[in-house]
Amino acid sequence: AVALVDDHHRARAIAVVVGGTTVAVAVGAPLGALVAAVAGWRGTFFAIAALGALSGAILWWRLPRGIIGTRLPLKRRLAAAVRPGVMPILLTTTLALVGAFTVFAFIAPLALQGGGLSPIALPGMLLAFGVGAVIGNIAGGQAADRFGATRTVAWSLTLSAATLATFSLIPAFLPHSIAGPALMGMMVPWGIVGWAFPPAQASRILKIAPDAAPIVLSLNASALYFGVALGAVVGAAVLRFGAPADLGLIAAVFPIVGLGIVLAGRVFARPVAMPAE
Repeated sequence: AVALVDDHHRARAIAVVVGGTTVAVAVGAPLGALVAAVAGWRGTFFAIAALGALSGAILWWRLPRGIIGTRLPLKRRLAAAVRPGVMPILLTTTLALVGAFTVFAFIAPLALQGGGLSPIALPGMLLAFGVGAVIGNIAGGQAADRFGATRTVAWSLTLSAATLATFSLIPAFLPHSIAGPALMGMMVPWGIVGWAFPPAQASRILKIAPDAAPIVLSLNASALYFGVALGAVVGAAVLRFGAPADLGLIAAVFPIVGLGIVLAGRVFARPVAMPAE
């Protein structure tokens, strides 16, 4: 359906598609943190299992029978991945999410140890991030339509790197009485600049391969979730060898590298002027 939308409104249409993940971040993360604060981390997993079982039952009950998805051979999927320009976009998506989830996956120790906040404040922090993510998802699609997807992605990566670095600077230079509220105050802006990225990035990859829209969009989603998982790995390594206050500075490296890939792509995409004979 996104492939059928005209270029002027394409990114906004993609923002609607990406919105499902945004709602999960806005509602699921703070709700899970609240359950964990009341019933412990095991309670969160029991709640997820119960909701998963309920969702499966509803799908079994409501979905029409006999639905068959489009079958695509692996060769065709890989052919879309190796198209010119696709792999740099997938790599940039992965890097952006690695940076974000290096901090997000371990926001609890950063808030508790670096900001001196209580565990009950964590759901509020995640909710604030979710509110920012919803705003950023909408604003990112509109900005991509108005100013261009590549420019929106570049600004999102730049501001994300600056925001992530701030998560290290706040606990390093401010006392707990100020650091805690400051960290909470950063959550909404972080959500806005970080989640302006996905709809604009999806618009970029769709523009490269509009005839293979379902494949390249699914590849971009896979890169996104791979970045989420890898970000947790990086964050765990940072905490193993360092302190929670180190998370932001390490995380900021990844969107900076992603920004370099985006800028390099723009430079190499420009036509080279040939000297007159």
